[in-house]
Amino acid sequence: MELNEHSNLSAKGLYDYKLVQRALGNSDQKAYEELLGRYELSVYYMLLKMVNNKDDAEDLTIEAFGKAFKRLDQYTPDFAFSTWLFRIATNNCIDFIRKKKKNTFSIDQPIEDEEGGELHINLRSDLLDPEQHIMKKEKMLLLRELVDKLKPRYKTLVEMRYYQELSYEEIATQLNLPLGTVKAQLFRAREFLYNISKNTHENL
Repeated sequence: MELNEHSNLSAKGLYDYKLVQRALGNSDQKAYEELLGRYELSVYYMLLKMVNNKDDAEDLTIEAFGKAFKRLDQYTPDFAFSTWLFRIATNNCIDFIRKKKKNTFSIDQPIEDEEGGELHINLRSDLLDPEQHIMKKEKMLLLRELVDKLKPRYKTLVEMRYYQELSYEEIATQLNLPLGTVKAQLFRAREFLYNISKNTHENL
């Protein structure tokens, strides 16, 4: 991943490329945090326009950076890092929207059948049946076991974010950490959880 003299990157693009090199070569946490800080808001507002939901946009932003950082060795300076990052974020968001649409449909209007009659949809109850309830409980217990295997600092972050449902800002305030550090470490925590889960015979 060498930068040649014919690269048409802007000064900003060149700076980003150097941050990528630092992140990859030295596992420089500050380089990851700086990349996050430079583009987090831009990615967030782009995703917010796509999903029109602040919580979804926030989670999708975290996912986008997580995927980008995991694939950082695949980035080449043929084009700007921001272009590459936005492509990952957009594709991930499109997948999210597609999955969400598969599981949702409008019940405001009846559906017209081939003969012009109206079909009304009877929704199933949102309540879990006993078997589903047991399966959900088992998955929650398994997830709890996986979280317990994390290093203390990652375990704390996961618990605060996903069990206590605190915002990133609230976590940063309570732990007296920079916001970028909280988000970067949550990337790592989620990656560790994924790697741990791959080594088990259970699927979450």
